[in-house]
Amino acid sequence: MTDITIRGAGIFGLSIAWACVQRGASVQIVDPHGAGAGSSGGVVGALAPHVPENWNPKKAFQLESLLMAQAFWDEVQAEGGESAGYARTGRLQPIADEATLALAQRRCETARELWQDNATWEVIPAVTSDWRPISPSGYFIRDTLSAHMHPRRACSALVAALKSKGIHVLPSAPDKGAVLWATGVAGLEELSAGRTRVMGNGVKGQAAVLDFDASGLPQLFAQGVHAIPHLDGTIAIGSTSEREYTDPTSTDAQLDDVIAAARAAIPALAEAPVLSRWAGVRPRARSRAPMLGAWPDRSGHFIANGGFKIGFGMAPKIAQVMADLLLLEKDAIPEGFRVEDNL
Repeated sequence: MTDITIRGAGIFGLSIAWACVQRGASVQIVDPHGAGAGSSGGVVGALAPHVPENWNPKKAFQLESLLMAQAFWDEVQAEGGESAGYARTGRLQPIADEATLALAQRRCETARELWQDNATWEVIPAVTSDWRPISPSGYFIRDTLSAHMHPRRACSALVAALKSKGIHVLPSAPDKGAVLWATGVAGLEELSAGRTRVMGNGVKGQAAVLDFDASGLPQLFAQGVHAIPHLDGTIAIGSTSEREYTDPTSTDAQLDDVIAAARAAIPALAEAPVLSRWAGVRPRARSRAPMLGAWPDRSGHFIANGGFKIGFGMAPKIAQVMADLLLLEKDAIPEGFRVEDNL
């Protein structure tokens, strides 16, 4: 049995705990605020791939993780009895003009090369439907790799799965064994303290939940806004990216603008009531990729941070890689993801 303390019960901390527990490790999770209390308690949950071109380790890692997601969340649900609301229903994006259409068509070729038989990226004619955005060109990009899940429910599902193994999120506890820090914005601030360069920062996001049932239909990306049809019969709309803010959890006119943009781009949402509004601060590492590895100058301590907008999509693969590092001392962290890339 290996003792591991995981500090932070957001998506990274919970997913890594789950991967370690599955391998027989003795794990304790510590978070004074509880599970999913930070940016992992959001509402959007878009698991959308990077465009299939200019391939790099980050895009390759994300592809692997997105392809692992179905089995990952199925196993979590089977163990704990709770659903993360995961569904791989694809995504539609309206094409604005001829130049964008030509670029999208070129990407059809690169998607075939890079995604192979795992998913498709294609240009399709716009078809009249209740759940379609307005397309100025008359065409959409349709990909079958995009998926979605409900962030809060995903955290709750992991908590239930871990609980079934006797693991609970503790408000406090002393360190035991190797220590993994997955503490979001607070962790980035601690890492940056006393260094000449900031290793990451927080970016505020605002999102909303609308009352409209499009469950089982593709997610939409239009006018810079994600519209996610959750399986509970609601639509999540988001989000803003704010580098400067005074109140990290308040919503304001910037969210009103996001909602207005969604209503203008997606006619079906024109009259959909707003059920709730959310704001939180997401951790972004300086490299803009998740930050993984050993904590510099702190023996036995490790870091998993900087998920920003892609943390939930990256979580299955990050859990695997960090469990390898913590339990086997196997370092499979890709280029650009290392802690030292942010120094």
